[in-house]
Formats: sequence, C-alpha cells, structure tokens
Amino acid sequence: MKHANMLKAGLCALAVMAPLSARAEDPELLVLDWAGFGLPGLMEAYKAKNGDVPTYSFYGDDDEAYQKVASGFRSDVGHPCSQMIAKYREADLIEPWDTSKIPEFANVHPAFLQSPIFKDEKGVWFIPTDYGFTALAYNTEKVPAEDIASLDVFRNPAYAGRISLPDNTDDVWALALLATGVTDWTNVTDEQFQAAADWLREVNPNVRAYWKDPSELSQLMATGEVLVAWSWNDSVTILKKEGFPIGFQREPKEGVSSFFCGYVNFKNGPGKEDKAYDFINSWLTPASARTLLDEIGYAHADDAALATIPNDELVAAGVSPIQGTVLSQTPIDPEMRNRMLEEFEQIKAGF
Repeated sequence: MKHANMLKAGLCALAVMAPLSARAEDPELLVLDWAGFGLPGLMEAYKAKNGDVPTYSFYGDDDEAYQKVASGFRSDVGHPCSQMIAKYREADLIEPWDTSKIPEFANVHPAFLQSPIFKDEKGVWFIPTDYGFTALAYNTEKVPAEDIASLDVFRNPAYAGRISLPDNTDDVWALALLATGVTDWTNVTDEQFQAAADWLREVNPNVRAYWKDPSELSQLMATGEVLVAWSWNDSVTILKKEGFPIGFQREPKEGVSSFFCGYVNFKNGPGKEDKAYDFINSWLTPASARTLLDEIGYAHADDAALATIPNDELVAAGVSPIQGTVLSQTPIDPEMRNRMLEEFEQIKAGF
C-alpha cells in the first residue's frame, strides 16, 4: 500500500504541474503525440528559438490517433510507430520531410529506415526518433523468477485476474504470435493467425484490465491488482522512480517485442511549416536523449544522441541489446493489421 500511495502522490503532482506547463504554448505548431511525450527537455532548442513549447494534442493508441486524423483533425506533425506509416501514406495524409533542413538526420541509425515505406524515390516519410521493448513487467516481491521465464505466465491459473495486457493491437498480437512460436510477423499464415487468436482467447479471462496508457498500468501494479503485465518501458520507469519492486523480464524463452516510433509531417497542417522543422531538430539534439531515457525509459534513434548515454544506464533502463528472441514491430500488410484489429476487438468482447 505504501508503494501505491507514493505512486498516487507522484502522478497527482504531475497532473497539477501539467496545466502550468501548458500555459505558454506556441499556437503556430500543433503536435499530435503520445500521452507523456510533451516533455520540456525534448523541446529546449525549440523553446530557445520560438519562445515557448508547441501545442500538443495527446492520445494513448496508434489507432486512436489515425482515426482522429482520418476523421478530419488537423495537426502539423504526428508521432506514429513504424507499422502505421503505410496506413498514413495510403490515406494520403502525410508528405515527405525535407531532410536538408534536418542536420541530425544523417545520424539516425540506418536500420530504422530500411523500408521503402519510410524512404523511397519520393522522399523520406518518417523520421525515427525513439525505440523500446514490450516485455514482462512483474512484481519482484510476489512473482518468482521461474514464473516469468516463459510467456505461459499469462495462462498460469495462479495469476488469473492478476495480469494486464495492452489495449493495443500491435503489442497484443506481438505477444500472442511469440507465445505461439512466431518471431517474424511480416508474413503470418492463416494457421499462425488462428493459433495466436486462440491463445488470446484462452488468456482473455485471466486479464484484470487491458491498459490504455503507462500511467494506468503503473496504478494497477502499484495497488497490487496486477502482478504481471505485457508492458512498454514507460510503466517500468514510472514504478522504479517511485521505489516499487518492479522487474522487466526481456528474455523469456519465447522472446519479446521491440518497437520504434518517429514523426510524420502532415499535409495541410494548420501551423507554420518551418516550425515543424524546428520541432524535429529539437527532438534530434543529442541532449534530448537524456530526457527520453530518464522520463520515459526509451532509447534515442539518433546514434549521436544515444552515444551520450553510458551503456550501463541503457542496460538498467531495459533498452540495451539482448541475446534472446525479438519480434520487431516492422511494417506489415495493412490488410493483415486491420484483420488483427478486428479480431482483437472480438476477443475483448468475449467472442
């Protein structure tokens, strides 16, 4: 209960501070971003040049953000993860970046751009900025190490009603595919899809809650309602700061998932185009890597920025390279992703 009270106090403090930091926002740049990413430390260069930070509109899920934009919401830049870029391009919602205006683009790790969906003869459609892992978060005082050696922990009757999965199509399917022996989701067969869906249906009754954002999962774990979760780095970072006994198992026998995200340049944004470049240049400054790791627990996609962080800190944060199996959330066929989305909604509804 002590941990829960500490976490509640910390989150309440952040809630009180948020309106204060939002009073001086630049009306000439609107950023559609993940909840928790409106961090002053990422926008120091932007504020130094423009006098204040951008205006933000936050979301908790990639599909939520896409539906918002597809329904007519106008923003200047957005922060999707890699598997969403094809969908934005197909809907003609984004335009290429002019990388001649982004000096640090040369230092973005090449592995994050190895797809014609991100970069082709028409230009660069996606600027990778951050990456992390989805793995097993667990209460180290109540869950023995042997129980989280396998993803079967989610089927373990001892944890029925004490687990949490993300309310997120990509992460939940990455989990189910790994649990059923698939480590590359770029060419999933009908049989593999069905096996993963069956696994999710088996696990569904054990789920206490499908968490929508890292703060929600942190609360669930801090109160003791949830003992094991399929989690991003964010929740682990929050709980560690509050002194909660949290572990992050990144090497279960079946593997874990990795993801990377970045920024797109929306067509016909309401703000000033030059400020979109001020924004991405501020994000890519080497100093931003420290804020990203300390506040969210993610690693920077810019090699020069990442080099400012000692390796032992990357290991402690759970973003260093690992020896085990990793399913990388690279772009997949939009039709398959839509199929996953629809099936997941049916599973959550009990069908």
